[in-house]
Amino acid sequence: MQGKVEICGVNTAKLKVLSQQEMDALLLRARAGDAMAREQLIEGNLRLVLSVIQRFDKRGECPDDLFQVGCIGLIKAISNFDPTKNVRFSTYGVPMIAGEVRRYLRDNSAIRVSRSIRDVAYKVLQTKEAKQVELGREPTMEEIAKELDLSVGEVSEALDAVCAPVSLYDPVYSDGGDPLTVMDQVRDTKNTEGTWMELLTLREAFRNLGDREKRILSLRFYDGKTQMEVAGVLGISQAQVSRLEKGAISAMRKSVSVS
Repeated sequence: MQGKVEICGVNTAKLKVLSQQEMDALLLRARAGDAMAREQLIEGNLRLVLSVIQRFDKRGECPDDLFQVGCIGLIKAISNFDPTKNVRFSTYGVPMIAGEVRRYLRDNSAIRVSRSIRDVAYKVLQTKEAKQVELGREPTMEEIAKELDLSVGEVSEALDAVCAPVSLYDPVYSDGGDPLTVMDQVRDTKNTEGTWMELLTLREAFRNLGDREKRILSLRFYDGKTQMEVAGVLGISQAQVSRLEKGAISAMRKSVSVS
């Protein structure tokens, strides 16, 4: 465990694997303060660390760093695990290891989150891990919120704030062909380049109108007023409003067609 842990190119099949009987015996000895048993538990559960950090292999982080952080989570899990409880060590250890890795990724994220929100998020994640062990399943947002005396909205906001950023090009699904990426799911089909060009062209055409024509079109199509209402605002007849409106629209159409 001393020095840098080499992962890339290592044959993980050579890592020691403990039987359940060996795990139970070592956990009891480690609980009683046996340092040698604790060391054997760490060495015998390195595969568990490797399996957890594989979930984070697309975050662009160095695998060596993630592995060492995961080992810290493993050591914490061994220190805090109660072998008298009817829970498998892996059930308790996996969330502890993953939580330690997530904390590392959050603290080293390029996106900065306020201390107060981050503190709430840490409490939420700690409660989530504890409730998962207690319930034997993933706790709901309502259960976490009740435990911390927070609203569901506050819990959700805290978790979203410290969630690791995702690349728009990360694959979400693939059936053997081109993968479906995050961008494909969140792409805005309305505000496209073509739509923006049309908007800019219409804005320029509107800018070239006279002040009265601009006012009429704004009252008619922005404020939703009738021609009679516009006539009352401007102090002219409804027939004049209709003529000016048609003329303004015709002028804009010519301007757009020329562009």
